[in-house]
Amino acid sequence: MASGHSSRAASTKIVISGGFGAGKTTFVGAVSEIVPLRTEALVTNASLGVDVLQATPSKTTTTVAMDFGRISLDDDLVLYLFGTPGQRRFWFMWDDLVRGAIGAIILVDVRRLADSFAAVDFFEARDLPFLVAVNEFDGAPRHSLSAVRRALTLSEHVPVMSVDARSRDSAKAALIAVTEYALSRLAPIPG
Repeated sequence: MASGHSSRAASTKIVISGGFGAGKTTFVGAVSEIVPLRTEALVTNASLGVDVLQATPSKTTTTVAMDFGRISLDDDLVLYLFGTPGQRRFWFMWDDLVRGAIGAIILVDVRRLADSFAAVDFFEARDLPFLVAVNEFDGAPRHSLSAVRRALTLSEHVPVMSVDARSRDSAKAALIAVTEYALSRLAPIPG
């Protein structure tokens, strides 16, 4: 095969989620080995009154379906990344995007923490392992991870970490962390 992957390659999926402008597209682009598929459209006046844009005045594009990236972990193991759209009017796609996923990363912008509750509720309701990744935007206030955990009313077992969605190494660390967390949830309970 021209792709270098055997026809027996195994694959797995992780979903990158969060509110509008939290850094999902940037995260997928930072870590994907392929040019990511992006379904971005220009933000226009048509979204006035539909999308909340006041907190992100410099944002000129928005994801209208999903982002898609790929990482080859081995010759026969591929990780697919699916970034969800952040606006409420596109949430109907989330159920399809998470089907078959081993876990999710919820990117959080502490300047708009309330935008994170819908994603937390979504993954908790589906019992899909997830972690919260606080995207450290330039100029954004810094809060302790424990303060973010309390603000989002997360259970103690849900991992919370800081990331820079622009950094390949930081994005990889989050992907490793959510994978380890998902695997730990599958481990048999001793006793």
